[in-house]
Amino acid sequence: MAGVALGGATVAGKAIAAPVHLALDDIKKEGEVAALYHCDFGDAARFEQTLNNISNHYSAYNGDPFALQLVIIAHGGGIKFFLDNLENTQWKDEKLPAELFERAASLSKNGLKVHLCEITFKRNKLDPSRAKEADFISFVPSGVATVAALQSKGFAYLKVG
Repeated sequence: MAGVALGGATVAGKAIAAPVHLALDDIKKEGEVAALYHCDFGDAARFEQTLNNISNHYSAYNGDPFALQLVIIAHGGGIKFFLDNLENTQWKDEKLPAELFERAASLSKNGLKVHLCEITFKRNKLDPSRAKEADFISFVPSGVATVAALQSKGFAYLKVG
């Protein structure tokens, strides 16, 4: 099956756009139950546990994407799990299991969204194009500001560790 790429990669006939840039007001609470998972750490085992918790969270709602809304806010070391590669970064000597991103992508089928901090990219001198291209990933102006904004909108705050 062939696909057409419009502004991004094509996977199995589906065009995947580069991450969009959202304003804080663009993120709305869409259901009664909403939670944000704060990921400001670069520890792979801790991130794996975060994904386990998200999976368990969805399973409690039978994987129904309309029953709850889950997001990951990644800044600081947390962005590395969503980079195309770690070359020329402070994490260049690390090896990340590819399964971590694959699990996040799989969880996005239940509605998981990931918001990456633009400030972290700027401070680390990383071009935003270094982020993996996936329709569930977007950029926000500030990770910590997004955490606070979503909490004020009624998102529960969760952090593994």
